[in-house]
Amino acid sequence: MMDVQEIRQYLPHRYPFLLVDRVVELEEGKSIKGYKNISINEEVFNGHFPEVPIFPGVMIVEALAQVSGILGFKTLGQKPEDGYLYLFAGIDNVRFKRQVVPGDRLQLESEVVSERRGIWKFAGKASVDGELAASANILCAVKKI
Repeated sequence: MMDVQEIRQYLPHRYPFLLVDRVVELEEGKSIKGYKNISINEEVFNGHFPEVPIFPGVMIVEALAQVSGILGFKTLGQKPEDGYLYLFAGIDNVRFKRQVVPGDRLQLESEVVSERRGIWKFAGKASVDGELAASANILCAVKKI
């Protein structure tokens, strides 16, 4: 289990763009499970959409990328402070199946599909109460900075 303090060691993101509240399972080189609590106080709801707040799909995909980045960092025994970043290299087969709204707990899951020469492919899915909200294949590139 990783709380937000430990998560901040593995992700360079900070408020309001840190989108992982907790990691509940992690098997290095294989998979990760975590979640993000969706609150009405999220800044994004000031504009998306104030009268009918819906968490943006692109932010769900970003949350999946962030848990994938944690998995990659943990697998390689690296942290951003060591001079590495995981950067988006591509997103394939994105599907949105359910709206995510304030009060939801967005369950985030990612599995390593492959890794070749610093390019990682992850299969991610996000769900709420066991119902699939989104899925995507995410490509990340490890970059030394």
